Amino acid sequence: MAMERGSFAARHHFDALPLSPDVEVRCAQFSEIAALSDMAHRLVPGVQIGAAELARYFTFDPQSILTFSRKGRLLGGMAFLFLNDRGHDALLLDEICLTSPETHYLASAKEDVAAIYIWAIAATGRGVAGLGKAAAHLRQVRFRNADCYAQPSTVAGRDIMKATGFEPIPSFQPDLWCYERPWHRQPMRMPGAIIQARSFADARY
Repeated sequence: MAMERGSFAARHHFDALPLSPDVEVRCAQFSEIAALSDMAHRLVPGVQIGAAELARYFTFDPQSILTFSRKGRLLGGMAFLFLNDRGHDALLLDEICLTSPETHYLASAKEDVAAIYIWAIAATGRGVAGLGKAAAHLRQVRFRNADCYAQPSTVAGRDIMKATGFEPIPSFQPDLWCYERPWHRQPMRMPGAIIQARSFADARY
């Protein structure tokens, strides 16, 4: 996974990002997969997955790829891995191949989504403003109980993580960042409370 190019100066938690009226965000169509793959290869360093592999995951779960467009012009896209409990554990333990994940780690339509891995964001210019509507997509009942994870591989991607409430977490997966959904967060401790080091088990919750 990697993040895209483009500036992102405003600071909002991911679930509080504004909904830009200028950018349309919707689930991708199969006919757009090749263009999205090409855009990802141009904009995101280190992308290995090709159009055929992307189409495979799109077929498994059509909600896992979004497109960002303005006035009919494709500005970018965003891809997710919707992980089940096994996939969530495998992510934290670095036991999943993120460039070619096995589908038994992915949540089927009958399974709860335990974690959302942001596989890639590839966007140009105003396309970055589509993140607010992408976050709204992830507030659907199927996804809203799942925290979001990512591994930024560019400076721009890391800036987006910092600006939207993602934080590095302890895990065996290198440089893994997590956005904890607001409704999962514990109330802030009172001053003087004992703060214990976060254990590995805490990373799941």
